[in-house]
Amino acid sequence: MNLTPFLRQNAVVAKKHIPSDSLFQAPEGLKPLAERMRPAAIDEMVGQRRLVAPGSALRRAVESGRVHSMILWGPPGCGKTTLALLLARYAEAEFIAISAVLSGLPQVREVLAAAEQRFKEGRRTVLFVDEVHRFNKTQQDAFLPHIERGSILFVGATTENPSFELNSALLSRCRVHVLEAVSREDIVQALERALADEARGLGGQGITVDAERLREIAGAADGDVRRGLTLLEIAAELAADEGGHITQATLVQVLADRTRRFDKQGEQFYDQISALHKSVRSSNPDAALYWFARMLDGGCDPIYLARRMTRMAIEDVGLADPRALQMAIETWDAYERMGSPEGDLALAQLVIYLASCAKSNAGYVAFKAAQSDVREHGTQDVPLHLRNAPTKLMKELGYGTGYQYDHDAPDGIALDQTAFPDAMGEKVYYEPVDRGLEIKLKAKLDALRAARNAARNP
Repeated sequence: MNLTPFLRQNAVVAKKHIPSDSLFQAPEGLKPLAERMRPAAIDEMVGQRRLVAPGSALRRAVESGRVHSMILWGPPGCGKTTLALLLARYAEAEFIAISAVLSGLPQVREVLAAAEQRFKEGRRTVLFVDEVHRFNKTQQDAFLPHIERGSILFVGATTENPSFELNSALLSRCRVHVLEAVSREDIVQALERALADEARGLGGQGITVDAERLREIAGAADGDVRRGLTLLEIAAELAADEGGHITQATLVQVLADRTRRFDKQGEQFYDQISALHKSVRSSNPDAALYWFARMLDGGCDPIYLARRMTRMAIEDVGLADPRALQMAIETWDAYERMGSPEGDLALAQLVIYLASCAKSNAGYVAFKAAQSDVREHGTQDVPLHLRNAPTKLMKELGYGTGYQYDHDAPDGIALDQTAFPDAMGEKVYYEPVDRGLEIKLKAKLDALRAARNAARNP
C-alpha cells in the first residue's frame, strides 16, 4: 500500500492541530537534522524490529488505526516519540504532546478538557506524555477516566521501569511496550539515509564520509538515533568549511568528551551494579572488571562501589576466604586516602580478587536461618547452666548449675553440653561449602558435631 499521499495529507492535519509550542511549528530550516529526519512512515523506523516488524501485533494495530493506550519504555533516542507520532498519523487523530518535566496538573486538565471536547465532536486525540514517570500519583490518576472513556489514546514514554515508577491503576489501563537501544548497524542506516535525503537531510550539500567514520559516529551515539544524527550534523557543519569531507580529524573535535548512557538514580544504575555483583558471584573477573569500568565511566561514586564490594566480600566470598573482607576494608581506606585516579586501580584490583577467589554464602544462609528461628520460637529462656550467677540468690535458684568449663574438658570442648534453649534442642545453621578455607572448617565442624551427637546419645 502506498502511504505517501495519505501521510502528506495527514501531516497537514497534524500540523494544523498540534499546539503552538510544538516542535512541528518551527520552519524546516530551523529544525535540527534529527527532527527533520524523523520517520514519516513506519517502514522508515530503524531498530525495534520485534515491535514493528511486518505482521507484528503492534504494527497491525498501528496500520489499521485501531490503537490502544500504551506505555513505551526504553532508553533515550530509541523511537518512543516517533512511534507515538505514527500512531496519531495512521489513526488520523490529533497529536498532543506534553512533558511531565514542564507540565503541571492545571495544564494537564486543560489538555484533557480540549481532548474531551474533540471526542464529543467525533475526533480522536493521541495524548503523548513524555517522561511520564515524573508525574506523581495524583497527576497520573487524572488520565484514568479519560482513558476509560476513550476520549484520549494515552501514550506515555518513560526511560524508567514502569513497575516501579507508574501506579498500578494507570498500568492496568495501558499495555507496556519495551523498546531497545538501537544497534550500531541500524544507526548507520539512519545516518546514510540522512546523507542521501535532499529534501530533509544533508543530500546535495556535498557532504562525504567513509564507512569507517560513519560507524564511529554510530558507535558514539550509544544506541541513540537522535544523538547519532546530531553528531553527524555537527560534523557536517565543521566539514563544510574543509571541502565537505568528514575526516578523522573532524571526528576528534565532534566526539571529544563523549559519555555513555548512565543514570545515577535510575534503572541503568541498578542494572549495572546488579551485573557487577553477579559477575563477582559467578567468579568472572573479566566481566566484573568491565561493569566496574562502565560504572566509573558513567560517573558512579567510587565510594559507593567500595561499599558494595565490601558487601560482596561478606555475602558472597564469606568464610571461604576471610582475607577478602580485610582487603575490601583496606582498599576502601586506600581510595579515601588517594582518591581518583590513583585509587581507581586499587578498586579495580579488589574487583579482580573478589571475582577470582573461592565463594561461599554459607555464613549468610546460616545467619538468615538463625534469624528465622528467633522469629519463630519467640523469647526462649537461657538454659540455667549457661546463666551467670553473680549473687547468692541466683546460685540458690540454680543459675550456672551443671555448667562445664570447656578449658577443663578433654580437647577443650565439653561435648555433652548444649548451648541452645531447652525447648529448641540442637540446631545446625552453618553448613560450610567445599571451597577455600571452608574445606578445613567443614572437616573440623563435621567431626565436632558427630562427636557431640555421640556424647549426648551414648
